[in-house]
Amino acid sequence: MSKIKIKKGDTVRVIAGKDKGKEGKVLVVDHKNERVIVEGVNMITKHVRPQTTMGQSGIVHQEAAIHVSNVMYLHDGQPTRLGIKEEVKTVDGKQVTVRTRFAKKTGEVID
Repeated sequence: MSKIKIKKGDTVRVIAGKDKGKEGKVLVVDHKNERVIVEGVNMITKHVRPQTTMGQSGIVHQEAAIHVSNVMYLHDGQPTRLGIKEEVKTVDGKQVTVRTRFAKKTGEVID
């Protein structure tokens, strides 16, 4: 199991590769391959054939996946690493472990 701390909808900055410095929102997280698709980053040109049922044919520009190690989470406009805090709480007589993400640079809880 991978330990990807970035989630869909997070804002990230690319820190390596041809799109270094670009920022965007995470559209898809692939936990198995440890890759993310970021809006407007790593654009590729794909040639699509017409489908019999429906569809667009021709040349399509779309985002391709990049490795999660090449992006960094943005918290208040500043790139930061993420950590996980675990707290044990008692709810209705049962102990429940609650995990929250926090920004390592500021220590603030994200969610």
